[in-house]
Amino acid sequence: MEGFNFTVPYRVRIVDVNYGGHVANSAVLNFFQDARIAYLDNLGGYSELNIGSKYGIILPEAHVRYKAEMFHDDALLIGVRVRDLSRSSFRMEYRIERDGEITAEGETSLVCFDYQSRKPRRLDSDFRDKIIDFEGLG
Repeated sequence: MEGFNFTVPYRVRIVDVNYGGHVANSAVLNFFQDARIAYLDNLGGYSELNIGSKYGIILPEAHVRYKAEMFHDDALLIGVRVRDLSRSSFRMEYRIERDGEITAEGETSLVCFDYQSRKPRRLDSDFRDKIIDFEGLG
């Protein structure tokens, strides 16, 4: 997928489909989360609850733009990339394609978060460096 260094395949399940016979709005956010989890793991065994220094991430904002309907059993490809990397947060962008056609795009803002103290924290330097290297942001 052009512009994305990381992609993950996804096959639409029946539970992703709503009463309209197409993929539900809420399912697309779940697709983004599944792709985000895979990206973090690929980056270095990270997870949403551990991006280094015993901190996780919290999601204060999400946006989705729908371009085409998606249906049960569609074979999708989900691209994920990081943009706008700052000291304590970053933005992830997502693209979903079916046979090269964009079906949805979106982004999430993610903040480094200490779940013990319930406060935002600075991104771990190793985690930050791995993103810079992987995405070519340096």
